[in-house]
Amino acid sequence: MKLITTSDAAQWNEQIEHLPGAHALQTQQWGLVKSQFGWQPHYLFWQNDTGQTIAACLVLQRKVIHQASFMALSVMYAPRGPLLDWSDSELSSRVIADLQNFARKNRAIFLKIDPDLPTGYGIPGEPDARETSDGIAVRGLLQTNGWQFSDEQIQFRNTVVVDLTPEEDEMLMRMKSKTRYNIRLAKRREVTVRAGDTSDIDLLYQMYAHTAVRDDFLIRHKGYYETVWGALFEVGLAEPLIAEVEGQAVGAVVIFRFGGRAWYIHGMSLDEHREKMFNYRLQWEAMRRAKAAGCHAYDMWGAPDEFTEDDPLWGVYRFKDGFGGQVVRTLGAWDYPVRPLIYKLYHQVLPRILGWMRRRGKSTTKRSMNT
Repeated sequence: MKLITTSDAAQWNEQIEHLPGAHALQTQQWGLVKSQFGWQPHYLFWQNDTGQTIAACLVLQRKVIHQASFMALSVMYAPRGPLLDWSDSELSSRVIADLQNFARKNRAIFLKIDPDLPTGYGIPGEPDARETSDGIAVRGLLQTNGWQFSDEQIQFRNTVVVDLTPEEDEMLMRMKSKTRYNIRLAKRREVTVRAGDTSDIDLLYQMYAHTAVRDDFLIRHKGYYETVWGALFEVGLAEPLIAEVEGQAVGAVVIFRFGGRAWYIHGMSLDEHREKMFNYRLQWEAMRRAKAAGCHAYDMWGAPDEFTEDDPLWGVYRFKDGFGGQVVRTLGAWDYPVRPLIYKLYHQVLPRILGWMRRRGKSTTKRSMNT
């Protein structure tokens, strides 16, 4: 088994698209996009004796101390990586050990990973809930090697995944009756859905900013989405779908697609015509288009950490639950503290920085809506 590290990602997507857990956030394009916002992408892959790629990991590195001397320090993050068959314990141990060595060699304060590895299915405590042996084993592997469950979870730990392999009629029958009714209601009330492109980015951002202010969550500045959406729309790794009523855009979703899976990453809506249930039709059309594009699963991107009514995501989860998907609980983000004392200090300061960024971000978002 051989580890190869490269900054040349010309064939990267072809190498990773068939690996277990292949994800849009591990693609070459995601690394290139993040490189425009202060992150340096590293592409690591492991080959067996016949030259076959059996594991891979896009690692993003960001310097926090820029001196060229021995004091230079950075943080590292592998979004939804690494990618491998976690049931292979020998491979799992080798990849984790190599990532630790890579972080130490590059003077990282810590390395964060959050592989798309299920640790369980269904809501804990319900009859259909079950745990996965691979997820439990990897959690133990990380703990044994000094990794810590992260206080800073970048991606959602839990989600709802819809199986796209049945015929459309069967997919509809798996949904809750109210969801099916609302999909059909939206069509009767002449909600239409069209595929967008880069020319719609201004429209998408204005709707997204409106949604963020209304629902009180933080989004990034407009230039970030112009870069991300523009790059991914152009190469077909993401597609916007826009709902319209009488020619007026009222809502949209941005769907990422890669390696046979689709993810509902961004959603946005205006306040007008909500009684026409356009959000239901948007989701159904997103599933239909993902299925037509060859995807076998549709990830609705986010479910509560705790499945109780006081969880902030409970209302969103109830909407997603109607589409007949399965709750998937994943490993979550884990940190390897290369420099434990600095790591502890970093995470004491980070909440204050994030709080300041949230206040500043909300103010910026409100101003952008008025320009």
